[in-house]
Amino acid sequence: MAVSSFTMSIKKVLITQPRPDSDKSPYFELARKHSVELEFFPFIRLEGIPSKDFRKQKIDISLYSAVIFTSRHAIDHFFRICEELRIAVSQDTKYFCITEAVALYLQKFILYRKRKVFYGADGTNKSLFDVINKHKENEQFLYPCSENQQDNEIISWLKANKCEFVTPFMYRTISNDVKQVLTKSEFDVICFFTPSGVRSLLENFPRYKQNGTRIGAFGNNTSKAIEEAGLTLHIKAPAPETPSMVAALEKFLSSNKK
Repeated sequence: MAVSSFTMSIKKVLITQPRPDSDKSPYFELARKHSVELEFFPFIRLEGIPSKDFRKQKIDISLYSAVIFTSRHAIDHFFRICEELRIAVSQDTKYFCITEAVALYLQKFILYRKRKVFYGADGTNKSLFDVINKHKENEQFLYPCSENQQDNEIISWLKANKCEFVTPFMYRTISNDVKQVLTKSEFDVICFFTPSGVRSLLENFPRYKQNGTRIGAFGNNTSKAIEEAGLTLHIKAPAPETPSMVAALEKFLSSNKK
C-alpha cells in the first residue's frame, strides 16, 4: 500500500458504495477511532438485463458445470435469469467465488456445501486462480459479467489455461450523477471498489484534478483503472495485511498520524 511521505489532516472520507445497513459496520468504528467523517454515495448502479435479451446470447446455462462469481450482484442476476427462464441449476454445479463473503451469499439461493463452493484465500484474483486451478479439470465455466465489464484478468487467465468458458452478460453498470456530492464537499480520501466507479468519476468530471485528495482502491482492476486515469493511488486493498478496505484505511489513517 502506498502511503504519502508527509502527513495531512484527514477529516472527510468518501466511500463510493451505499451506506451499510448495520450501525455495527466496521466503517463506523473506524470513523470513531480516528475522528473522521464518513460519507457513503454509490458512484454506480446495476441494471439487470431482461431475460428476453439474455436469450439472444444463445448461452445454455445448463451445459456449464461451474460458475465464477466476483460479486454478490453477479449472484443475484445469475439466479434471477435462471428463475425467469425456468432453468434448474444442477445440484452438482461448482461455484468459485472471489471472497468468502461472496461465497457465503450463495446460501440465499442454494444448499451451501463446501465440497462445491470454493473461494480465494485473500480476495485477490491470484488466490481465485489458485483455487480454480486445483479443480478445473473437465469443468465448463460460466462467468457472469456486466455488459460493459472491464475485468479482463480473469478472462485472460481462463484463456491462457485453456479452460472452456463463456461470459454471459446478465446486468449492465450505469454511472450515477455524483456532481452534487463532490461539489458540496471536499474529501481528503475517496475510496473506489470497481473500475466502473472510476469511470463514473471521469464521466461526471472529465477534467477531474486530484489536488491532494488521497485515493483508495479495492481490487487489482480498480487500481489499474485509477492509474490509467492518471491519478495517484495511496491506499490499496486487498493485501495480506489489509484484506478489506476498512483494514487498508485503518493502516493508512494510523500511519498518517505518526
